Amino acid sequence: MVAKILSGTEFLELEKLRLQERISKLDRAPGLGTILVGSDPNSQSYIRRKRQACQDVGIVSHHVELSDGASQAEVLDAINAMNADSNVDAFIVQLPLPSQCDEQGALLAINPTKDADGLHPVNLGKLVMGVNAPRPCTPLGIQALLQSNGIDLTGKHVVIVGRGLTIGRPLANLLTLKEAGANATVTVVHTGTPDIAQFTRDADIVIAAVGSPNTITPDMVKKDVVLVSAGMTFSEGRKLIPDISEDCEEKASWITPRIGGVGPTTIAMLLRNTVTACENNKISA
Repeated sequence: MVAKILSGTEFLELEKLRLQERISKLDRAPGLGTILVGSDPNSQSYIRRKRQACQDVGIVSHHVELSDGASQAEVLDAINAMNADSNVDAFIVQLPLPSQCDEQGALLAINPTKDADGLHPVNLGKLVMGVNAPRPCTPLGIQALLQSNGIDLTGKHVVIVGRGLTIGRPLANLLTLKEAGANATVTVVHTGTPDIAQFTRDADIVIAAVGSPNTITPDMVKKDVVLVSAGMTFSEGRKLIPDISEDCEEKASWITPRIGGVGPTTIAMLLRNTVTACENNKISA
């Protein structure tokens, strides 16, 4: 039996409808800021998609674009301006930054309450504690995608392949929380793990986030496993290749598609975090 599809595209469209309803109850439109440094085509594409999604739901997009040669001081000036702008409820600095810029310094400069990506150390610390705060968009999107398809994580063995700051580590913390949509048993494997397959074959759910094509192959998973590919790589022909081989669909019960899987859910959570920030600003006003 071929696996059912975990469609992030469908999830995003449903989330847009839910957010439009929430926005209709606000006194003003929420504002999402984006700071883009340089001309990386992938980053430019991501920003365009995010800004279009804002337009779709009624979020005002505030965009700042700096040159490839922008200094750290210029990046920090843009961040401080977003921090001070009352019309910007949340914002992101699109990563990666050019080599002359300090990504960690940029993230630390963001006001944690305006951290749309949920990657500020204050918010990551609150995630570990299980305290309400903006949560990282891609991990949150993966959790929401599984929940929306009726996949219960309680007590399930989830193996996360990859330990990066944006997905692997925060996702492990998120899925072990004692709350709805989580409460899983999580194992994290990475480049220092001698035999990754030893763990993935035992997993009920495998989430790969390494950015290496076809890292997970059919022989590495069990029947009826749920497979989520959070990492993608462009081949020489500009074709997106997921971390999890598409051949695994013959063994899986659910699998993310090559196009329209985790990516749209990340955008959905970016919008959700922005609307939540605006609602919180209304309460505190």
